Amino acid sequence: MPKTAHYKLERFSRLPCPRPVILRPSTDADLPAITAIYAHAVQHGTGTFELEAPDAAEMARRRADVLDKGLPWLVAEDAGRVLGYAYANHFRPRRAYRFCLEDSIYLADDARGRGVGRLLLAELMARCEAAGARQMLAVIGDSANGGSIGVHRALGFEHTGVLKASGWKFGRWLDVVLMQRALGTGASTAPADA
Repeated sequence: MPKTAHYKLERFSRLPCPRPVILRPSTDADLPAITAIYAHAVQHGTGTFELEAPDAAEMARRRADVLDKGLPWLVAEDAGRVLGYAYANHFRPRRAYRFCLEDSIYLADDARGRGVGRLLLAELMARCEAAGARQMLAVIGDSANGGSIGVHRALGFEHTGVLKASGWKFGRWLDVVLMQRALGTGASTAPADA
């Protein structure tokens, strides 16, 4: 898929908004919205265990790191407004992990429950598979994060474990839920550069 192309996906018919959502690669111009969406997640949510919201320069650095690896960082937009974003990064930096990616998805508060996360994750998986990834992991903050767990389950991720009480945020212990899904041929064949 060309990196500069825009993708228009119709919303699921059961969702309330009739307009299509555009999924596209993020641009530098999206950084203020990306920074604000993530800041809200840090300050009000348990999906990330980060305790202080990074500034725009740090978010730009993180995005550049992902893009420099040839990995996708996507945004969903509706009528010119960024509703959310998703990206994939290597699960761990060692070379043996190069076919295993971890997804991250964050939505504006008013975009939750509208199918935007599902659209972003489906497109992210397709792009990662096309790039040769074989496994995608979801490392989900808070075992009570039903929205994220449900979106991943709906797209074929399987529960692989829980790291109990591994984070302390908002005065309480939080679990981490691990989910995994094979991409492409998964582990059934060796990668081309093996």
